[in-house]
Amino acid sequence: MGYVISTVNMKGGVGKTTLSVNLAAALAKYYDKKVLVVDLDTQISATLSLMSPSDFAKVRKEKRTLRQLVNQTINPKAPPIFSTQEIIVPYVAKVKGLDLLVGDIELYDEYLVSEVLHEQAVREGSKNFEQIWNNFERVLVKKILQPVLKNYDFVILDCAPGYNLLTQSGIISSNFYLLPAKPEPLSLIGIQLLERRIAKLREAHPPDELINMQLMGIVFTMSGTLITGRYYRQVMERVNQDFSATKIFKTRIPTDVNISKAVDSFMPVVLTNPSTVGSKAFIKLTGEFLEKLKLVVGVKEQTKNVSLTEMD
Repeated sequence: MGYVISTVNMKGGVGKTTLSVNLAAALAKYYDKKVLVVDLDTQISATLSLMSPSDFAKVRKEKRTLRQLVNQTINPKAPPIFSTQEIIVPYVAKVKGLDLLVGDIELYDEYLVSEVLHEQAVREGSKNFEQIWNNFERVLVKKILQPVLKNYDFVILDCAPGYNLLTQSGIISSNFYLLPAKPEPLSLIGIQLLERRIAKLREAHPPDELINMQLMGIVFTMSGTLITGRYYRQVMERVNQDFSATKIFKTRIPTDVNISKAVDSFMPVVLTNPSTVGSKAFIKLTGEFLEKLKLVVGVKEQTKNVSLTEMD
């Protein structure tokens, strides 16, 4: 089963999507991993970083977007139109092993969700609507991903900024989450808000595995000239106070105009221009990501072995 990784921040404009697609592309292209990118953001930035607008329009016209899967999960009584596998677009950006679950500018109807869950609560005689909502939140993204998890080494969820239903469900469905941030004071607010929200999620949804919803690390993006400034030092001092060194990626993603230019070709910069400073940083970050994963999973396996020994 593949690892599910969310990239998420309460604040927008921190390079979340850029991190998602470049990490995914680097894993597939340079590390021979099978990767699925899932676009959970109605801005569809991840989708348009991996396919052209005309291709997206065609897929959307055929109703082969994430919206269909979300609607089928919201209303399970309706006959399914497509399976998850049928909606996935393979070999995006012409990279073998890099697939995309296409997003949509409209992913779900909030009124419909509330109506369906209210009907369920009435049907079950439940007075605790919050519990009904939490149960749905826990299974929404999991149900969509479950049929295809075995096909991938990694599933990377590009979550929307803020805190909507799909972002919450995506985090709950993840083994790990990545927290991209800019080296400026406002990023501290996004980090702190997200950690508080995730703490509440843990209270409402006890994880059934040791590594569920675990912070893989904070990735500083768009470091550029800010990296030597006073604000940068203040941010780093505060982050180092709040998080251990293992939770902060050593690799920083610099400001690089080629990263922005790559969007025009509907491909991540690690594919369009691998020799640039930005590309090299993303590729290096991907190696660090795999090393962190190896370390964390190794600790988990050791914990399992200790528990089994104690049982014996």
